[in-house]
Amino acid sequence: MTAKNKKMLMFLLPLVVFGLLIVMFLFRLGKPTDVVITTSMNKPLPAMSLPLLSDLNRTMTNHDLPKTPFILNVWGSWCPSCVIEHPFLMELSGQGVPMVGINYKDELPNALAYLNKHKDPFVYSVQDLDGKYALDLGLTGAPESFVVNEKGVVYKHIVGVIDQNNWQNDIKPCLDALNNPSLDDTKKSELCQ
Repeated sequence: MTAKNKKMLMFLLPLVVFGLLIVMFLFRLGKPTDVVITTSMNKPLPAMSLPLLSDLNRTMTNHDLPKTPFILNVWGSWCPSCVIEHPFLMELSGQGVPMVGINYKDELPNALAYLNKHKDPFVYSVQDLDGKYALDLGLTGAPESFVVNEKGVVYKHIVGVIDQNNWQNDIKPCLDALNNPSLDDTKKSELCQ
């Protein structure tokens, strides 16, 4: 290989890598509302011991989770998609859908100001300042949500915003199945896929 070819290769290689990263990023943006299967599916939520956002002196654990099926929503005040999703979460809250918030990598004043401005749809939110709990969940970004049964088992993982479409087609049928005592766990899993 000549010196000229080596220089050309050294110039083109970073451009090719950058181009591939752009393509991967665009494909991720093109699918903002995917329902995915993760390693957390049909497994209990990871152990949680996080401060309550409204009172950092109070620690919330899995024992404090709702005793009915609910949505666990990961959000941040810095997240533009979370702002887009928020009005629909308020709608769901008004319909009585229980939701727990995981405030992801957010400063307390910013998180509280966000909820004050946009209102609070959550039963409660906890602060995951370092993001370790979200990583334990299998988070790839925010917003993301998890449909969880009354025993704390994850049945569905939603990447991106919750909107009318995925609510009607994927999330509500799953929550309805989890709330149906006549269905066994196998049938609930099928209906939540």
